[in-house]
Amino acid sequence: MSWDRWTRWPSKEALAWESMSLARLWFVGVLRAMILGILLWNALHENRGWHLVAGIAVVLGVSWAGWAFFRVSFAHRLWPSLVLMTLLLGAALVADLGGWGVLALVLWFGSAVSALERLPLAAGAPCVLVAMAGYASSNTDSPLTTGLTVVGLVLAGYTLRLDAEARGSAHRLLAQERAARVAEAESAALAERGRIAREIHDVLAHSLSAQLVHLEAARLLIEGDAAKQQILDRVVAARSMAREGLAETRQALSALRGEMSPVEDFLRELVTADRASVTVAGDPRALSAEASQAVRRVAQEALTNVRKHAPGAKIQVCLEYGEREVRLDIRDSGGQSPGELASSGAGYGLLGMRERAELLGGSLEAGPGEEGFVVTLRVPG
Repeated sequence: MSWDRWTRWPSKEALAWESMSLARLWFVGVLRAMILGILLWNALHENRGWHLVAGIAVVLGVSWAGWAFFRVSFAHRLWPSLVLMTLLLGAALVADLGGWGVLALVLWFGSAVSALERLPLAAGAPCVLVAMAGYASSNTDSPLTTGLTVVGLVLAGYTLRLDAEARGSAHRLLAQERAARVAEAESAALAERGRIAREIHDVLAHSLSAQLVHLEAARLLIEGDAAKQQILDRVVAARSMAREGLAETRQALSALRGEMSPVEDFLRELVTADRASVTVAGDPRALSAEASQAVRRVAQEALTNVRKHAPGAKIQVCLEYGEREVRLDIRDSGGQSPGELASSGAGYGLLGMRERAELLGGSLEAGPGEEGFVVTLRVPG
């Protein structure tokens, strides 16, 4: 782990401009412009003739080398970074020997700080050592002042490295949080699509299966040369079921928008045409959209099954509000004989309702009772 710390590059997020605040970007830009301005001003005022041209060329050359070092170190390219750092240190030595003290000082200090901030410590430490040795050999201040300056520069470079790593970590965490939010939004959208698909499927399955019951009965009556009125009654009933299907579709869309009537009112309207009684126990309360729709769909499916398998049977519907769950119990008294289309349908109605209940953390039980058939739904609510 300790060796990895010495060979590890600063992360690209730490060195990227995107991780810096606007104020920091302005500060860095102004600082670099000031340093470049000071170097150019020094070259213009201390040189004449070809020395002036050479001074400006050297300033522009080391500026390009510094910019190139920032680029290749950002890309984590070790050898090009070391070559450019060597060029900068060599330029500092040449400037020092040529009497360009300001340029040499800027290059010694800048190379040391940049090497600590942007290179692996194993590669940056020798560069810092060379830069500080060059500065100390050319400095005329007291040994104490020189030593304090060297220590201060090393601490400044390492502090900048730690600060960059902290900013990089924060940038990565922010990117991960944004990605998590996007994934959560996509998951929520998929869940909502699945919910809408279930609602529309249940509405269409209930409505179309009920229409099929009456239309198939009408077909059997026609084949059996039944009375015209009997056939007409079946066709009218199928038309009525189609209208009810449209109404249920509107109710489903309203439920998806959160615009639902109380469940107990819906049950009373649902059993209007049947020999049914509705009992409500407990304190009625608003249910979640999913729980409310589950209760409605199970009631519709159960009543459709009674019409198919036990026409004319008495039906008891009980809705009980418990402390943590809602219980729907639908019982029929059984019929003397099955309906004309008792065998119609694929048998997936109650299976789909059971899956819906389990998705909500509830349960659905369906089976013979003392007299007829019993369907019991329990969902949290």
